[in-house]
Amino acid sequence: MSLYRDEAVVLRTWKLGEADRIVVLLCRGAGKVRAVAKGARKTGSRFGARLEPGAHVQVQLYKGRGELDTVTQVEHVESFKVTRTDLSRMSHTASLLEAVDQVAQDREPQPRLFSMLVGALRVIEESDPPLITGAFYLKLLALEGVAPELDVCVGCGEPADTGEGVLLALEAGGVHCRSCGGGRRLSAEALAVSRAVLGGGLTAALELPQGPVTAEVHSLATTAMEAHLERRIRSLRVLDET
Repeated sequence: MSLYRDEAVVLRTWKLGEADRIVVLLCRGAGKVRAVAKGARKTGSRFGARLEPGAHVQVQLYKGRGELDTVTQVEHVESFKVTRTDLSRMSHTASLLEAVDQVAQDREPQPRLFSMLVGALRVIEESDPPLITGAFYLKLLALEGVAPELDVCVGCGEPADTGEGVLLALEAGGVHCRSCGGGRRLSAEALAVSRAVLGGGLTAALELPQGPVTAEVHSLATTAMEAHLERRIRSLRVLDET
């Protein structure tokens, strides 16, 4: 049993009893941690408002013998004030948090995932680009080692032809050339943007305006992420309606 401090992002919360709250945190050092914030729902709680989903905080926790730690102190690192008052930003944030919550393993340190999530939350706060969710999903899949193969045909191994687009066959692990067939058409533009996201061109991809190409990449990334998770991402239903 001991006290420890860590930097964290709040992934999810739910009510416990009359006044407490359970929070799921992605910590930089400790990985995904579930904890009880006692009295967090009481009026005047010293840290209840700081434990909302998407908050970037510095926390002190008490690790006991059970599965749940106990939150003893919370301080904001970044408040993301613009995000908390904008529906589009909140929806994008929710779609990221849900995917990370599903991917992260309990008490398994994943500092790269933590840094990637904090970076994405900052981008949402600053500019909220249309492709933020799709790009994050592709990068998350790459971090997991299961990003779709977009450079060569997964059927024959030949370079994917970008002249007329390729066929997206996620069940096979990537794209098919026209000769191999099988899959749905992926435009050359969407293929190029997806490759850029995975290959070092993320900044340029995030500068793209909302349009058919960003929608196509978002659809590709979402389908791939949901296939990896083997479940639908519920928060995306809200995002699609905004």
